[in-house]
Amino acid sequence: MGSSPFSDSPRRQGAGSGALARWRTRLGLWRRAAADFTVKSPARLALLAFVVVISLFSSVLALPISSATGEATPFHDALFTATSAVCVTGLTVVSTATHWSFFGQLVMIIAVFVGGLGILTLASVLSLAVSKRLGVRGKLMAQNSMNTSAASTLGEVGSLLRIVITTSVAIEVALSLMLIPRFLILGEPLNEALWHGIFYSISSFNNAGFTPHSDGLVPYETDLWILVPLMLGVFLGSLGFPVLMVLLAHRFNTKKWSLHTKLTLLVTTILLVSGALLWAVAEWSNPATIGSMNNGDKVIHSVFASVMTRSGGFNLVEQGEMNQVTMLLSDALMFAGGGSASTAGGLKVTTIAVLFLAIFAEARGDTDVRAFGRRIPEGTMRVAISIMVLGATLVLLATASLLVISGTTISRAVFESISAFGTVGLSTGLSGELPPAGKYVLSSLMFAGRIGTITLATALALRQRNQLYHFPEERPIIG
Repeated sequence: MGSSPFSDSPRRQGAGSGALARWRTRLGLWRRAAADFTVKSPARLALLAFVVVISLFSSVLALPISSATGEATPFHDALFTATSAVCVTGLTVVSTATHWSFFGQLVMIIAVFVGGLGILTLASVLSLAVSKRLGVRGKLMAQNSMNTSAASTLGEVGSLLRIVITTSVAIEVALSLMLIPRFLILGEPLNEALWHGIFYSISSFNNAGFTPHSDGLVPYETDLWILVPLMLGVFLGSLGFPVLMVLLAHRFNTKKWSLHTKLTLLVTTILLVSGALLWAVAEWSNPATIGSMNNGDKVIHSVFASVMTRSGGFNLVEQGEMNQVTMLLSDALMFAGGGSASTAGGLKVTTIAVLFLAIFAEARGDTDVRAFGRRIPEGTMRVAISIMVLGATLVLLATASLLVISGTTISRAVFESISAFGTVGLSTGLSGELPPAGKYVLSSLMFAGRIGTITLATALALRQRNQLYHFPEERPIIG
């Protein structure tokens, strides 16, 4: 009996086995290459991860199912929204409540949650997934991003990442449980109250500033049941995971607090109190904002504005109606930002602290920069200076680009640029008025502001230079 034409001959089986072996070899090479890239370049992996995530969410938001009308959203609007969500900024070019369907809003809030975990955390998780191990350099980078103590071992980083995710979810659940009953009392159906509570909890803790209501928070501008949880969420998110973990471990035992924790809490308190006082003084008699309100409501608005301006992005008044002095104050607070390794953006409060401490040390003639009985290394000061200069340069270039593209006033262009770089989300309305070119400029600025100027510079560096010698020292004249 002849063999069936469908039966595999030994030659065919051998060819199939050879092809399978070649594919396995190639897959192994790709996997080793990916693992090698992950271990050697965690900063580049972080950069690549955010590009991929933003591209994915942009593609989904551009689909007809994501819009309320069932029509495809222009890609530049989808890209801007996805970048704003992943970079937890909150700037919008279309109404979150009316333009996007429930599916679109769900995609946005998932993007906010993913982005809020932090770029270095995301890079570490992807590194574990790709290479099954972080590698020494990747673990050290993750430890540095979380500012863990020197006593922490490299093997604890995996547990550290799990703590970060667990803490985020726990805080967001608690905020939801505070908000949902209030929305129910205000007459919202159960499904809407649940959705709004979850949406606001994720948006606030991640300092995103997105709102699912068409008129924003204006209807709740004096409702402390809603405003207090939002301020609490933004405040906790802006402190950063290193600070939160120290507070959870040691509570109010300040002797066991790290220097980072002390500096973060001190500068945050100074900015919060001074920001509220200065905002109140500047806007107290402005009829376009809070001038016609009673004193109690004015205080609420001032505190709320101070909390939100540094990164939260929620607003109770139109930003374009504020006095020019208030806009300048807002620019300064947005540029300062929140804590390191947090959901906030900006230069970060520890950067501000180190710079001022260096100025004070120079004014006193001290050779060391000290704080709370600790000496700050020179390398830390160089990083702080680099972050400030590079951040200011990015804002300057973006402002110039917006002036050329839109022809708007310099105050609006500066405000929008700093809001994008600081991933704040406050706006004078310029974002929605810009042509596609302007939206691409702000999208790039949000991306650079979120991943961090130093991380961006490290990721784009072709190689690390090991200096094996030093030139003779000579001090130039400064000032």
